Amino acid sequence: MIEASSLTPFDKLDALIASAAASRPAHRVSGRVARISPTYIIVSGLSKFVSIGDAVSIAGIGGSVLAEVASIEANAINVTPFIADHRIELGARVTAMSGQLTLSPHESWLGRTLNALGHPIDDGGPLIAGDRAVPIQGGPPAALRRNRLGEALTTGVKTVDLFTPICAGQRIGIFAGSGVGKSTLLAMLSRAPSSDVTVLALVGERSREVRDFLDDTLSASRSRVVSVVATSDESPMMRRMAPSAAMCIAEYYRDQGKNVLLIIDSLTRYAHAIRELALASNEPPVARGYPPSVFSALPRLLERAGTGEEGAGTITAILSVLVDGDDHNDPIADATRGILDGHIVLDRSIASQGRLPAVDPLASLSRLAPKIRTKQQAQYTTQLIEVISRFEDTRDLRAIGGYRPGSDAILDRAMEVVPRLYDALKQNLDEPPVEDVYAFLSQVLPNSPRPNSPPPR
Repeated sequence: MIEASSLTPFDKLDALIASAAASRPAHRVSGRVARISPTYIIVSGLSKFVSIGDAVSIAGIGGSVLAEVASIEANAINVTPFIADHRIELGARVTAMSGQLTLSPHESWLGRTLNALGHPIDDGGPLIAGDRAVPIQGGPPAALRRNRLGEALTTGVKTVDLFTPICAGQRIGIFAGSGVGKSTLLAMLSRAPSSDVTVLALVGERSREVRDFLDDTLSASRSRVVSVVATSDESPMMRRMAPSAAMCIAEYYRDQGKNVLLIIDSLTRYAHAIRELALASNEPPVARGYPPSVFSALPRLLERAGTGEEGAGTITAILSVLVDGDDHNDPIADATRGILDGHIVLDRSIASQGRLPAVDPLASLSRLAPKIRTKQQAQYTTQLIEVISRFEDTRDLRAIGGYRPGSDAILDRAMEVVPRLYDALKQNLDEPPVEDVYAFLSQVLPNSPRPNSPPPR
């Protein structure tokens, strides 16, 4: 400890300033509302005191309105309110808050339902704040300090565990058009027995589906689920913030050493919210109406998932991507596929045949499958893919009577195996999860090769 006699006058001055700052609240700078539009507000007097992404508080008629700084000019800033039905007048006072919005997650948040700002919207009372406040718009761990990917994660969904196996810390997307069963498959995956905590983000969902999902689908595992909800009628700011808030909460549990399952439904509506805000700020569109900020925001969000640093757990992210017009090459689907570690494609024609979940095994891919499967399992899956491919390629030929048994050994095998395989892989929400899909198939397809079961997990 330094003695007081050894301190220089400058040291004493610094200590005095620090003591005064600790004992007195920081002075908050304020400005005034200069212009109001349906999506943003222009504020004068704060340009030198805020940064992009900082939070500000606007004195509305019915109370304070929270907003975020979107752009800064020499004499004015552009802020976007988090609520759409605000009542703000010209000249209203705007106060700069201390940086970006933060959350203070706590272990007791399990079983709770929050909005995109971390406020409870259920009947559980106020939330307990944790010891540390972290920015909602955080960043990923350093690439070279992250742990390697973990072991296999059993989802209990037969089609997924067979054709697109997932390991702890993987990021995988479910790609499909509207009404093909994305939400149902997500509901089945949310019950994965291998995860310790589930964090669910419902972005742009219908209010009716939110209640059904929470009360019915998650009723058995609700006590280990934290839900973040921003419905379709909420502002684009809330829909944009919901996945980031869910990621922030997932990071908290990951840093405690837990294996977290993060589900976001849907990533496309998150991109739509960013597009609305960007176009309102006069950002030019570059691809089918999407501005550049959309394609920079996607990796910033998704790279936060995955493994943590040494001693931490993992965030396994499963995200739904709504494919506009069943075009799997639309900008959001194409950009997301390049970021994720795999994709599960749902096909409308498969759903119309009553085969649910409508996973297309020929179009789906898990980039980490070679790390999970044993050699025998990989050979078994490759043989199944081969016969499925021949079965589907000859569907039209067989429909016109062009198939003759004995002329093609692989097709003969496909005609014997594939219909039974399709029937065995059907699964709905009421069925219990299947812990070992390979053992299951060796029973229902006794004449097929028998792969080794995966090691205990």
